[in-house]
Amino acid sequence: MHAYSTFVRVGEAELYTLVALPDTTGRFPVVVGRSPYVDCDENKSDAELCEHILSADRPWLEAGYAVIRQHCRGRGRSSGDCIPYIYEREDTLALLDWIRVQSFYNGEIYLCGASYTSSVFLVAAPYAPDIKAAVLEVQDSERYNVCYRNGFLKCGLHGSWYVGMYKYKSIREKNYSATSFQMLPLSDFTKTVLGEPAADFDECIRHPRRDDPFWQTHVGGVESHNALVGAKIPILLITGFYDIYTGGIFDMWNLLDEETRAMCALIVHPYDHGCHPEKQPICFENGQIREAFGSYPLKWIESVRGKGQPPVELGKVTYYRLFENGWRTEDFTDAPDRQTIPLGSGEVTYTYNPYAPASFKGGLSCNFDGCAWQDAPNWRYDIKSFFSEPFAADTFVRGKMRARLTVKSDCEDTCFYVRVSLDKAEGAYGLRDDITQISNVAPDYTPGDTVTLDFTFDEHAFLIKAGERLRIDVSSSAFPHYLRHTNNRGLYSEQTTAKIAHNTIVLDGSELTIPVE
Repeated sequence: MHAYSTFVRVGEAELYTLVALPDTTGRFPVVVGRSPYVDCDENKSDAELCEHILSADRPWLEAGYAVIRQHCRGRGRSSGDCIPYIYEREDTLALLDWIRVQSFYNGEIYLCGASYTSSVFLVAAPYAPDIKAAVLEVQDSERYNVCYRNGFLKCGLHGSWYVGMYKYKSIREKNYSATSFQMLPLSDFTKTVLGEPAADFDECIRHPRRDDPFWQTHVGGVESHNALVGAKIPILLITGFYDIYTGGIFDMWNLLDEETRAMCALIVHPYDHGCHPEKQPICFENGQIREAFGSYPLKWIESVRGKGQPPVELGKVTYYRLFENGWRTEDFTDAPDRQTIPLGSGEVTYTYNPYAPASFKGGLSCNFDGCAWQDAPNWRYDIKSFFSEPFAADTFVRGKMRARLTVKSDCEDTCFYVRVSLDKAEGAYGLRDDITQISNVAPDYTPGDTVTLDFTFDEHAFLIKAGERLRIDVSSSAFPHYLRHTNNRGLYSEQTTAKIAHNTIVLDGSELTIPVE
């Protein structure tokens, strides 16, 4: 085995590229990875980096694969400016074309990545005939989902992450804290925080609606939109029930055409974006993917090449059943039965002050920080907590929970946020959240009118044990997970003022519905 480094030029940028080969001669299948998370390598020598790739990728090399690892533009030892997503398609395609003219290339390329290192391959669709398979972990193909939920910027996902990524080498110091997302107008954000306008981010915050044509442009992520539809290659998808992209990855799976899905698989573990049990409230028995399935990326690619069995069954979802504590493989759909939990009767009114927004622990399946034990019920004046009756028998929930709130406000627009937790003896274990605003269903809302808001939560699979309850928290903010609402109507990024709202939940007709086996 041996390794060497080179640069692949794309326009004015030189992209640092490491090549590791099983032998000095011959042609090999090629495993490719590209990453921006290589800043610790910026000042390391070629010898050190070659030694590292030979060690870290030894299993691939021993199995007869060539391995390519490239530093993304503006990161590590690559030149240019890092602007999230903007250059990844051209840079990835340039690397693939470079591989195709190398003497070690045997005509087979395999893509492996996780999180942003998967996104660099999602934007490269449709895939050329020599792309034979992929392992794509914890990354949504839809840029809207990365940035927004129902019109609310995901500050806890695309906020500080974007700031840290943007021009990492040329703008080291940034005037940022989590409260930066409270500035009004938000259109001043990049000039204030980054010291210069960032055209891609500035455009993003001007287009909060999913149906806006912006999301079908380059900056809006059109290259990865429905990237896997019709891919016709074996793809192993990975997510977790507390990943930041859980719902989007299930959408990707469900949108696969029948032929593609039959050769693919989806694994869903019980943890967060990085599958870190030590960072989550509970460590589940045999819950880590490598604990359960071993070296699954290598097993997957080897099985595609006819050298063994895949780590999980093809065409199915293999998922962990929380609190039942085991894996199951099946066609993951909503459980067949429904159970409705009413929130009560009468009305509950609270004050929502956007200058003092509520916060919640854990980003669950939409923002960073995964699951967390929740604070006490009704712990703030602007958080109202409701409980189901204790469950009489063990009940397994599988699929999408849904909630419906009947609400009214004294403002022309406002926000409602719902968080569902499992009330256990140890505390309230966060399950799911969702957020929306009145203008999404009533653009010309008249203050005082009653409207109905629907909430749909990302897929989950968990056991409610006899005697346990579900807890439903309702508020009008969850900062810094989501951008706060100013209680004004109109495009948020241009608003210069905020005001207090008095929001009311009409409990009659407000309910949570769960799919149960």
